[in-house]
Amino acid sequence: MDLATHVLAVNNDLPICTDQPVHNGKVRSVYWLTQEDSARLIAEKHYPVASDAPLAVMVISDRISAFECIWQGEGGMRGVPGKGAALNAISNHWFTLFREQGLANSHIVDIPHPLVWIVQKATPVLIEAIGRRYITGSMWRAYAAGERSFCGIQLADGLSRDQLLKKLLITPSTKGILTGIPGVPEADDVNITRSDIEKNLHRFQFRCGDDIALYERLLSEGFTLIERELQKHDQLFVDTKFEFGYVTNSHGQRELIYMDEVGTPDSSRIWDGPSYREGRVVENSKEVFRQLLLDYFPEPDILLNKARMPERNDLAKNNPLPRAMIQTVSDTYLQLAEKITGKALQLSENPRQEIIDVLHSKYRLITDKADHDS
Repeated sequence: MDLATHVLAVNNDLPICTDQPVHNGKVRSVYWLTQEDSARLIAEKHYPVASDAPLAVMVISDRISAFECIWQGEGGMRGVPGKGAALNAISNHWFTLFREQGLANSHIVDIPHPLVWIVQKATPVLIEAIGRRYITGSMWRAYAAGERSFCGIQLADGLSRDQLLKKLLITPSTKGILTGIPGVPEADDVNITRSDIEKNLHRFQFRCGDDIALYERLLSEGFTLIERELQKHDQLFVDTKFEFGYVTNSHGQRELIYMDEVGTPDSSRIWDGPSYREGRVVENSKEVFRQLLLDYFPEPDILLNKARMPERNDLAKNNPLPRAMIQTVSDTYLQLAEKITGKALQLSENPRQEIIDVLHSKYRLITDKADHDS
């Protein structure tokens, strides 16, 4: 089997009907539907959203990014087989549980294909809502260097690397570059305090002060739900990023929802429980790939030092990774998705054509030119 044919590497050139530029992110591309198509689908599919809600087709790729670069494998492997479907399946599993447990809805209204969501437009809250149960990664590096205050939270002396914390820490950071907020540097991913948010709640696009406590509750309860479910598989939920936004629901009310992805190996650290109890950290997340890269290249400082970004870009562009490395990452994602969802994931034979076919036949969202070409 040529696994390269199962990979969706380019996802921003599909012939999906849109009258706006396609937003192409590191992993997902978003096609905003016309007002007419949005209204038609809401009526035809009975989506539980406002009748005039803007909808989008969100297509996830199998690309993999790390250290701010996109990486590829030997033999034309321009992504990780099954990665996109695994991320979507895991996110949807958690979003469904959140909704069933009465926490909050998500931006997903339909899933036409394992690599595709139809979502409603949300006004994002401009924070990365991060929850931490263990001291590791960037927090540990700062702590080891002597820092004790994190996002306004004071940590005690004497903590050890990878130690379980006494309680879940909420350590928000900025989403995008925000300007004109006193005490908050104008840069992406800047740590902020609850006080920063309270004093500038509208700048962070919160509707009211009570919603700050609501986002914290949704993060805490969502984190605890995922943590509890992963414990059933003897996996540890270490830390994660949540994102929130506002939509107008079918009753005309504004509500805070979960958006983007949640509880995935891209947005979270997940550790193997038995290994941790033996004193070893075994990752079941994208940290596996980061560590493989650090071990593979003879000069890891290129990957860790932002001042060497041009060299890092050259590494990613000119060094296809061994197929065995890509396969290891694929196995990590697929096995975790199957463990969490309880279902086996099937790789698409030709994901691009499958997406076009389903969006054409069941949603009428493919351009006439594409209909003629196919």
